[in-house]
Amino acid sequence: MKKETLLLELEKLVEQAGYTIRKEKGTFRGDSCVMEGQKLVVLNKKKPPQQQVGLLARILKDKELRDIYIKPVVRKQLEKLWQRFEKFKDSEIEEMDITLE
Repeated sequence: MKKETLLLELEKLVEQAGYTIRKEKGTFRGDSCVMEGQKLVVLNKKKPPQQQVGLLARILKDKELRDIYIKPVVRKQLEKLWQRFEKFKDSEIEEMDITLE
């Protein structure tokens, strides 16, 4: 699965988990927050797709996804990423060199 395709799939999942996604340019990493009662994810458009994938996968890692359909190929990629996350601190996850098949 191409990085760009996986990124789009993860964006859909994050939105289904109740988040609004904003894509901005700047010198920030990106993250999730709650602002005025609204769950928000801010992605840095300047970051490469694999870093955006890392951020979205980290956000989805601890969310309840039981009621959300995840395509098997996307679930497989998420599970691989989540296993790799166990070895890193949160601040290092988005900087990982994420290679996708």
